[in-house]
Amino acid sequence: MDIRPLTPAYAVSPQVNPEDFAAIAAAGFTTVINNRPCVEIPPSHHADRMRDAAQAAGLTFVTLPLTHDTMNETTANAQKAACDASSGPVFAYCASGTRCTIIWAFSRARDMTPDDIIAAAAAQGYDISMMRHQLSQLHGT
Repeated sequence: MDIRPLTPAYAVSPQVNPEDFAAIAAAGFTTVINNRPCVEIPPSHHADRMRDAAQAAGLTFVTLPLTHDTMNETTANAQKAACDASSGPVFAYCASGTRCTIIWAFSRARDMTPDDIIAAAAAQGYDISMMRHQLSQLHGT
């Protein structure tokens, strides 16, 4: 498991396994967001099985699959709402953590500067500098 914190309240990761949820809970996370569509993964990692494992570890589990078509304002708002509703830090995963980082960037663009968003992502190995224009538009700068 490769936990990459973008903020104290939000971390991303590449794909996790059902048995990882106990360690995720022990690390202090309270909510898990699954940003990976089931069509990309084997049945052992489909959302329903992952939800059962996460809930057994005491975690809230949110399924919000991201594809090129669903990477939009509606999904960014849903990601932000799931984070805002969490009782503690949020752990989001997809194939590599990139989609989780991009949707977080869009969801926070109104309250964080593009430079701060890009720097937080870069510190964890995600280069989203090509999004500067979109983030600036959302931020109003």
